[in-house]
Amino acid sequence: MAIIARARAMRKALTPSEARLWVALRELRHEGLHFRRHAPLRGYYLDFFCWARGVIVEVDGGSHLDEDRARQDRVRDVVFAREGLITLRYDNLMVRDELAQVVEDVRGRCLARPTRSPLRGDHPPPQGEGEDFS
Repeated sequence: MAIIARARAMRKALTPSEARLWVALRELRHEGLHFRRHAPLRGYYLDFFCWARGVIVEVDGGSHLDEDRARQDRVRDVVFAREGLITLRYDNLMVRDELAQVVEDVRGRCLARPTRSPLRGDHPPPQGEGEDFS
């Protein structure tokens, strides 16, 4: 339960760059791209995650320039790549100064990937299953 509480607290304390990108990413919902903020996954908290397309979006501040932190980021990215996920990283300045390009890059990368199957295969598709009796 502490994991969910921490994720909720992080969602309430977005950095200015994260908040700016969040507003822009929400506009992609009409294209079927739904992002979650600070989603916990495998012991990490992802800044933004489009589960359906397997795309993680990270907004990196100055602390990510530190060599130890950069190494941790690379390890994390490899862990998720092994699961078929890709991580897109943008620094705060890019989000601040080039928001439209960042969003278009995220959009393009998401739409270029196939839609992932549901977590559990025993759930019926949203439109139902079986014969259509209408």
